[in-house]
Amino acid sequence: MTRPQAKATQLIDDPRVRVTRFDFAPGAETGWHTHGYDYVITAVTDCAMLLEHPDGTSTQTTVTAGTAYRRAEGVEHNVVNDGDAAMTFVEVELKEPAA
Repeated sequence: MTRPQAKATQLIDDPRVRVTRFDFAPGAETGWHTHGYDYVITAVTDCAMLLEHPDGTSTQTTVTAGTAYRRAEGVEHNVVNDGDAAMTFVEVELKEPAA
C-alpha cells in the first residue's frame, strides 16, 4: 500500500539547529528515516501517530497539541498519521553535541 507523503517545510537550517514543520494528511507518512541528531518534537495539533520500527513492530501514540518530547540520534522509524484529521508537528534537530 502506498501512502501519501507528509509535507516537510524547513524553517531554519544553520550550524546549530535544523527546524522543520511536518504537515500530514490522514494516512500520510514521513517515509523511513534515521535521525542523525538528537531532536525535539513539538505537536502543533493533536497527533495520532503510528510509529513503524525496523524490527517490523509498530507503536501507536497520541501527542497532545502543545506538548513535546525528545529523542537521541540514531532513531530509525516511519511516522504515519494514524488519525482522521490532519496533524502537524515541528521538529528541532540539535546539530551541536551536548556540553
